[in-house]
Amino acid sequence: MISYVLFILSLNVNLVHSNAWKARMNEVSHIRSPLVRAVYQRLKEDERQRNDDHHYWYSFDRARVSADVCECFIQSHQDAETEQFLSNCYEKADWIFTQLYHSIAKSILSWFMTSTSINGLLQRGSMFVFSDEQLRQLLQIGVGWEGQNMLDLGAGDGRVTEKMAKYFRQVYATEVSSTMVWRLQQKNYKILGLDEWDNGSVSFDLISCLNLLDRCNKPMTILHSMKRVLTTGVGKAIVAVVLPFKPYVEQDSTDHVPEENLLIQGQGFEEQVQFFIKKVFEPAGFVVEKFSRLPYLCEGDLHQSFYALDDAVFVIKPNS
Repeated sequence: MISYVLFILSLNVNLVHSNAWKARMNEVSHIRSPLVRAVYQRLKEDERQRNDDHHYWYSFDRARVSADVCECFIQSHQDAETEQFLSNCYEKADWIFTQLYHSIAKSILSWFMTSTSINGLLQRGSMFVFSDEQLRQLLQIGVGWEGQNMLDLGAGDGRVTEKMAKYFRQVYATEVSSTMVWRLQQKNYKILGLDEWDNGSVSFDLISCLNLLDRCNKPMTILHSMKRVLTTGVGKAIVAVVLPFKPYVEQDSTDHVPEENLLIQGQGFEEQVQFFIKKVFEPAGFVVEKFSRLPYLCEGDLHQSFYALDDAVFVIKPNS
């Protein structure tokens, strides 16, 4: 058994997908080693995923929402930039030694660091929310469009921020994790404190709030603050929400339940989208310009090359 494990770990990336590798894996698939089995099952899943256009990631049943909601919907698909991200995920998952190192390091660091900080330290688990083309469709802007400034709330490692940053002269960001703040500073983004971004000293042409409302303690307070500091007349916000909505507060909460619970209702993706528009955004003083259904993708590990959640991505603006 040990010889088989050593055999797997000694393979380079090019050999992983060779016929010899696949034949060898068929020979050892009965072995109980968790490592061998994890790699084998991931390779089988990768082969299936590579031949899938993932149309279900983007599907939306218009018959389940009202006509005015339908008018705002943008149909998306798996484009070249999304495929490139997935390709990079497959490649990184094949770095066996790196994945083993990450797994061991995470198990140790998790005793005194959050998952977000660990990912920032190890430079793993980068996210993908939208491609450049999908972003421009949502914001209704051209390739050469340029705005004054933007703010990314909970920017993480800044990989998604980069997609938006090229359209603005000045980029601001907030982030709870000190490790992620360090990563953002490396990209020369201006970091604002959690009690500083909404004090009125700066207004923003765009505020991005991507997959934050289900991870923060006061989501409605954040929405009201966003409305207050958007640039009058031109300011918009792009908000991504994982559905079904399942809030979980990682920091500053003993029970991980938010102080402001949105209590989203609806049996499926479409119904929860409509609830967000009618019962969350509109009462907060926003109108929805556009929205789309997109996969919220994350780089994977030894077990899966990537992870995917269903995201509703809205572009909203103040109603007055």
